[in-house]
Amino acid sequence: MDYSLALLAGTLLALSFPKFGHPLIAWIALVPLLVAVLGGRGRAASPEPFRSWRLGLVTGCAYFAGTLYWIAHVIQTYGGLAFPVALLLNATLVAYLALFPAVFALAIARLGRRSRGAALLVAPAVWVTTELARAHLLTGFPWVLLGYSQTSVLPIAQLASLFGVYGVSALVVSGNAALAYVMLNPSRAAILRAASVGVGVAAVAVWGSLRLSTNALTSQGSAMRIAIVQGNVRQEHKWDPAQAKTILNTYLTLTRAAAQQGAQLVVWPESATPFYFEEDAVNANRVRGLVRETKLTLLFGGDQIEQGHPPSYYNSAFVLGKDGHTAGVYRKMHLVPFGEYVPLKRLLFFVQPIVQGAGDFSPGQAMVMLPVDGFSVSTAICYEIVYPNLVRQSVRAGSELLTTMTNDAWFGDSSAPYQHFTQAAMRAIEQGRYLARSANTGISGIVDPYGRVIVQSALFEPAVLVGEVRLLSGLTVDGRIGDLFPYVCTVLTAGAILLFEVRAW
Repeated sequence: MDYSLALLAGTLLALSFPKFGHPLIAWIALVPLLVAVLGGRGRAASPEPFRSWRLGLVTGCAYFAGTLYWIAHVIQTYGGLAFPVALLLNATLVAYLALFPAVFALAIARLGRRSRGAALLVAPAVWVTTELARAHLLTGFPWVLLGYSQTSVLPIAQLASLFGVYGVSALVVSGNAALAYVMLNPSRAAILRAASVGVGVAAVAVWGSLRLSTNALTSQGSAMRIAIVQGNVRQEHKWDPAQAKTILNTYLTLTRAAAQQGAQLVVWPESATPFYFEEDAVNANRVRGLVRETKLTLLFGGDQIEQGHPPSYYNSAFVLGKDGHTAGVYRKMHLVPFGEYVPLKRLLFFVQPIVQGAGDFSPGQAMVMLPVDGFSVSTAICYEIVYPNLVRQSVRAGSELLTTMTNDAWFGDSSAPYQHFTQAAMRAIEQGRYLARSANTGISGIVDPYGRVIVQSALFEPAVLVGEVRLLSGLTVDGRIGDLFPYVCTVLTAGAILLFEVRAW
């Protein structure tokens, strides 16, 4: 029965995220795991220390298998591996990520041996501690943090402007813990305690609604009309020399359409140019000529070579000023393992097709601000946008507009493009900035500083999205304090466990 509850919890967690899920499910998703770990109604928690670990693993496997199932397809299709091998690699990642819910379950069970109430009281801090660890260990993979489930629930999501996505995660876990407490201890006191948590959640929602209604950030700063170009280039065509002319013509045509709609800044996706921009003078001059002709600023992704022995390759973003000259270049800092570089190449002989097919990129070393009409703009390339601290660094460095460019063609019509867009939108709320997202095959869009989607594209169609943004310079609380909240949660978790161990001794 307990393992069925753990499996149910993982399934509900997966169903808390797009494209198949609903954000309300997140508020009950952890309840089955908490009930199973703490022993069920009226039953003392099991003394077996690793029972809870196994329950957490089951939950984690279901959670991440349900949200990251698309990775096997990507590895098979673009990594050149047989499906069983791709499935094995996908399962390995899922198993690794499942360790974090397992640690959560183990810690809750340990604390619950003395007091279920105390364990559930610190459950939000314990969960956030595991999410913070997941964001940093082994280069980090903070995909589908629980707080992202609430991005579209705007009154709740405003909490991210104070404590980041981790604060939203903590709020959701507190709701789960309150419900679990009532199920484990069906008493008047438990109901009153759960009601107090409900009042707290309601207070956050009321505050968030008031913040949305003031709408102050949408009238501050300077206005700028921007356009997002979505070229919709199939992945198998992106680096096909026979398709290069057609691809470039597509982007030039769509950009002219954006200029006719009054765009001052146009954003193309990651690796939009099917050639090395600085090495191909003929095609580069076509792009520069368009910029001079239309009198707009162009921000686009392209690969870059720095000559040397051996040469270095970068996944970069270029900005061209109205005169057509390169005004700035940002080099991607957080690379994708096995996509843009391969760690431990000599040891990974069993995935040789991926080793041969992966890019051999070097990471950028600086958070570069890109000049646009006298303002400072930043960009995050591909999954850099899911790292809260990286985007926060750009705002602290002076970014007045967040942009992100990506190529989600790899993921097909899976959940990944929807998850990626949702996580990008959370950065706008955290930092109090407009965010413009250009994705090769979608989802592209513009998000305001409160997380409201101003305009959004569909998947797998060419698109030109035009909207007004404002260049902002203030800092949110999250922008000022950084990851203080999750680190405080880590200290609280460590303190609670230490206190338990001292008392047990």
